[in-house]
Amino acid sequence: MDLQFTAEEEQFRDRVQAFLRQELPRTLSDKVRQGLRLSRQDQEQWHAILNRRGWLANHWPVEWGGPGWTAVQKFIFEHECALAGAPRIVPFGVNMLGPVLIKYGSDAQKKHWLPRILSGGDWWCQGYSEPGAGSDLASVKTTAVRDGEHYVVNGQKTWTTLGHYANMIFCLVRTNREVKAQSGISFLLIDMNSPGVEVRPIITLDGEHEVNEVFFTDVKVPVANLVGEQDKGWTYAKYLLTYERTNIAGVGFSVAALEKLKAVAGRVLCNGRPLAKDPLFAARMARVEIDLENMKTTNLRVIAAVAGGGVPGAESSMLKIRGTQIRQEILSLIRRAMGPYAAPFIEEAQHASHGEAPLGEPEAATAAAAYFNHRKLSIFGGSNEIQKNIISKMILGL
Repeated sequence: MDLQFTAEEEQFRDRVQAFLRQELPRTLSDKVRQGLRLSRQDQEQWHAILNRRGWLANHWPVEWGGPGWTAVQKFIFEHECALAGAPRIVPFGVNMLGPVLIKYGSDAQKKHWLPRILSGGDWWCQGYSEPGAGSDLASVKTTAVRDGEHYVVNGQKTWTTLGHYANMIFCLVRTNREVKAQSGISFLLIDMNSPGVEVRPIITLDGEHEVNEVFFTDVKVPVANLVGEQDKGWTYAKYLLTYERTNIAGVGFSVAALEKLKAVAGRVLCNGRPLAKDPLFAARMARVEIDLENMKTTNLRVIAAVAGGGVPGAESSMLKIRGTQIRQEILSLIRRAMGPYAAPFIEEAQHASHGEAPLGEPEAATAAAAYFNHRKLSIFGGSNEIQKNIISKMILGL
């Protein structure tokens, strides 16, 4: 298999780079590079810019608003966006729900929901995990009982990312207790403004309000909001998770983070010389760079398979495991490079204010926050331990 980009693909890269130079606001890229928190308005601004260009849903079919890119073009775009400091597209509507609706949704659902995802008319969040049902999604206990033209939903979801911004949530709900666990789950679209929906914040280790727990008490949901067939939601959930896990690998984000690490290690002094010259630290940097290059090759192989009509299977789990491990190691090394300035997480005290310089290196203010926040990478989307089980079943038959 040829892993080199063609002349046409390199020309596409040039167009993407030109677009980013012209359209990516400096205020957004500066925030991303510095590891600062992005507001809801920041994320909506980038969403709107990409949608105007027709590049937002770059993996959707042309008939539903996609640009008609190949898998390689999509890889190049995401890679260049990460290097340019572009915000990550909020994935729940565009990257997760969209593909499920396109493959399994009714014509009415596609015509109603897909344009609203593109326009930003709806902000979606994901209702998968529950207390006691995270990586083991077959154990979900939130119920949906049919009552005429509605389902009545009761239960709880947790770790709901950006649920406090969302007006819609796609949920796995149990609709049948009399069959095997995986066979009694349905995929339901729920209006977050419905009576009986309550969102409570969870403050994470980095001090951020990013995730939530969501409670449903006798929430009425129209039957028209059932995606596909009742009790077949497990199939749709697995399809969605394949996209999520491949996305979590974040090759472009790791490449951008590695460049940041090299810059920091080249500036920070250790015993009078740059930290990059310290044998032990340099060895860890070299190891993670080798791992990243290997993962890039694997990612390109998966892309080539998709371009040939295949669907990622165990490969998405492999990428998820290695991708999360690599990003966590890079962020760990950046935090270590900051030395004592990364020890306290008092962000406001470390940022520049009133014209004063920040304490320590510019990256020190957010080094600890980024490190702690990304510990979750190896858990969400199915923990890495679960991914190893998937790999062993699909490849080794164990």
